[in-house]
Amino acid sequence: MIAELGVFALVLALVVAGLLAVLPLAGAHWGLTGWVRLARPAAALQCLLCVLSAASLFWCFWRGDFSVLYVAANSHSELPMAYKLAAFWGGHEGSMLLWQLMLSGWTLAVAWRSRDLPPAFVARVLAVLGWISVGLLLFLLFLSNPFTRLVPAAPEGKDLNPLLQDPGMVLHPPLLYMGYVGFAVPFAFALAALISGEMGAAWARWSRSWTLAAWGFLTLGILLGSAWAYYVLGWGGWWFWDPVENASFMPWLVGTALLHSLIVTDQRGAFRSWSALLAICAFSLSLLGTFLVRSGVLTSVHAFAVDPGRGLYILCFIVAVVGSSLWLFAWRAPGLGRGSGQFAMLSRETFLLINNVLFSAAALAVLIGTLYPLALDVLSGEKISVGPPYFEAVFLPLVLPALALMGVGTVARWKSSCAGELWRRLRLALAISVACSLILALAGGWLGLRLSPATLLGVALGLWCVVSTTAHLWQRLVQGLEKGQFVQRLSRQSWGWWGMVMAHAGAGIFVLAVSLADGLESRHETTLAQGEAVAVGGYQFRFDSLGPTEGPNYDAQRAQFSVSRAGQDAWTMFPEKRVYRAQGMALSQAAIDSSWTRDVFVALGEPLDEQGLRWTVRLQIKPFMDWVWIGVLMMALGAGLSLMDSRFRLASRRAARGSLRGQPAASSLEGAA
Repeated sequence: MIAELGVFALVLALVVAGLLAVLPLAGAHWGLTGWVRLARPAAALQCLLCVLSAASLFWCFWRGDFSVLYVAANSHSELPMAYKLAAFWGGHEGSMLLWQLMLSGWTLAVAWRSRDLPPAFVARVLAVLGWISVGLLLFLLFLSNPFTRLVPAAPEGKDLNPLLQDPGMVLHPPLLYMGYVGFAVPFAFALAALISGEMGAAWARWSRSWTLAAWGFLTLGILLGSAWAYYVLGWGGWWFWDPVENASFMPWLVGTALLHSLIVTDQRGAFRSWSALLAICAFSLSLLGTFLVRSGVLTSVHAFAVDPGRGLYILCFIVAVVGSSLWLFAWRAPGLGRGSGQFAMLSRETFLLINNVLFSAAALAVLIGTLYPLALDVLSGEKISVGPPYFEAVFLPLVLPALALMGVGTVARWKSSCAGELWRRLRLALAISVACSLILALAGGWLGLRLSPATLLGVALGLWCVVSTTAHLWQRLVQGLEKGQFVQRLSRQSWGWWGMVMAHAGAGIFVLAVSLADGLESRHETTLAQGEAVAVGGYQFRFDSLGPTEGPNYDAQRAQFSVSRAGQDAWTMFPEKRVYRAQGMALSQAAIDSSWTRDVFVALGEPLDEQGLRWTVRLQIKPFMDWVWIGVLMMALGAGLSLMDSRFRLASRRAARGSLRGQPAASSLEGAA
């Protein structure tokens, strides 16, 4: 009965989503106030029904109801409870239900938080989100029903994919989907403004906080996915340029451009076409990621579905959503104009425009590298793979200039800046960045380290981002300060400005850490028997022992390694080779010893004899890996700090009292991204 309740809730949610998609939109068009007022209650009811359906599915997992096909395919009676939660979204049908649950949550949040905005405009926004829900609910009910019964019921489940039985998988998909689906909100705001024909600065002001939230969630989701790949897949890398990883990275890149474009639209009334188009593209790429993961066109540890019917539906859905939104944009584009904000060649607007172009071009480069092998396979049957050499050759030349300009754009003035002033404010940061890179190059040569030009360039750019942000911090808080005024000046800084500082510094730390981790790492794959030792990167590894151990649903061989370095006491590490009982799948569980300056990575490969006395072993020393994660976390934290800025709410209320054709905001929110 619980499964049937879940299906019934989805059917009712479809009916409510249909009403949400049609009535408020018609009411806003014809001035029917009663229909417009239906939008918020409909959004709340739709969310409640989706929560009920999701709770029904989790109940089936919790109770081990193997008469439900999806539960039987992705769970097991021995599966720990935390991983039963991960199993909810560990397969295709559950992940699509999670998508719809997130979408209904975002819809309710927009309905709740937009009470100060014009009712007709909010009705259009909620109607757009309602149409997206209709498409997803139809897909769930007719092609991806997670409540399909299995007759007769299976005596036992097949178990969750062992690769997904990890704490990271409990949080990674929900955070990633919160970002994916969150870009539907600025998409809906842009379409609502295009439908009404009123493309002033107001819609950009209202959608900035939603874009920040979606971008922050997506950043956290990508962070957890990279960390999972690093310590679960057993090869010591954190980014594969896997097509499904690219599927989440492309909307992140376009979302980054959208964040900065909305600043200019809000503050200066310019880039209105850019902002609307980027909002459409960000959500379109999120839908494309859904197609790549769930259509069966890709082979990946991340991909779920292999049903071409599902893939065809998702592809048609993408064509309908993207095609209609681009047609609407093309229809309204001639009336958008250049906006009221005129600016000089050397100005903050120019640097943000270059940022838009570079990040959009980088997303396009990743899109081409991801889709070209698929297109070639369809057209000619030839199978090729596009790997890191392509992406490093095409992607990096586009992103590195954006990093170089980031420090300049932060301190540039609106409308017009003076080259001499920019030089005075940034010359010390430039000197420190170049000097530190040269010192590292000389020290590397003296120590016998082979540092590539790419590593040194990455170090210089990472330092430039960090030091230029620090210089901006100093100039804003300390420079010209009179005695006793520090606390007063500190209190005047907005949360949005602190968020900008945090995010930009995090980007610099990330680039710096990645450059050092890739440029200075030591890795060695060898074979070892018990009692043997090998030296890697200045560390001594000794294979001490190997013995059996058990987990809740797996058996394992657990190795003990003693690791030491000159002048330090030895410590032990325990990598495992696990075999999951239900599926018989073997999985290597790496042992990682982390510190602020390096990660020591040990992973067991395969036994080379029947007695299991000699094993292949992967040993790595990866410098500054913790700082890779810290840098990304700082970027996400920057989005969170910016969302605390009360000026978003004040600006929305002021704009709500005016019209959608209102002028750019009088109060500055430039730091809020």
